[in-house]
Amino acid sequence: MNLNGRRKTNNFDDRRGRSGSGMKLAGGGIAGILIALAVAFFGGGGDLGSILSMVQSPATTSGDTYTPTAEEEALADFSKQVMASTEDVWTEIFRQNGLEYEAPTLVLYSGSTTSGCGQADASVGPFYCSADESVYIDLSFFQNMPRDLGAGGDFTFAYVIAHEVGHHVQHLLGTLDRTHAKMQQVGETQANKLSVCLELQADFYAGVWAFHENRLFSSIEPGDIEEAVDAASKIGDDYLQQRARGYTVPDSFNHGTSAQRMQWLQLGLQTGDLRRGDTFSALGQQL
Repeated sequence: MNLNGRRKTNNFDDRRGRSGSGMKLAGGGIAGILIALAVAFFGGGGDLGSILSMVQSPATTSGDTYTPTAEEEALADFSKQVMASTEDVWTEIFRQNGLEYEAPTLVLYSGSTTSGCGQADASVGPFYCSADESVYIDLSFFQNMPRDLGAGGDFTFAYVIAHEVGHHVQHLLGTLDRTHAKMQQVGETQANKLSVCLELQADFYAGVWAFHENRLFSSIEPGDIEEAVDAASKIGDDYLQQRARGYTVPDSFNHGTSAQRMQWLQLGLQTGDLRRGDTFSALGQQL
């Protein structure tokens, strides 16, 4: 992905080197999450909050001076450029629909940090918190993706960021809050289905962003889309569960299958049309 010379967001909070307090997740990277998933699903669970609480352990702190590597600084600059792009694209899309876009804050951290949604560890991967309207990223996630998932490339990293910004778009449009409220009123299996709709719509929004980013700046290079679609295939619930324990439990899916994630990302990439992203109706769910 060619972002040479592009601006970086000014709306960021760089917490790298500041130790978090409270709890951290045991295990490292995707491997730790896979182990946690295996334990949770063997027990018939599947709720992410329950999984995270099961694998928490006391946090450690360090008084060492934090010095980022050149690779990490490059990833930080790239992440800021991608966030700036999402600001430009979504501001224009909202304006065209008679709305005003309020950009989320990009929070870069290392190890663990405190968010408006609670304590977080790098093992949870990038996430969006609607309570403080921020996207949280420990850049080690990107560094470990090729090893842990067999997926990488700068456009893949951009897709991950754009997916989390997609949740912010859902928050601004009211979809996120309505869905979370509905999830509290139904059983676990139904709540998981609603969660899948949210995640697939965030994938779609990531594709919509990429469509308009490329339309405006011709930034997508040969192989970029293939990288992102491949990454989507490797973060499907069926792929991760099969990898973790050798079989799947569809009722526990809360992010969507590999095929679904690829489908909705590609639909956004191909159309750029916000109106095509009603994953709830497409999957037979109502808010």
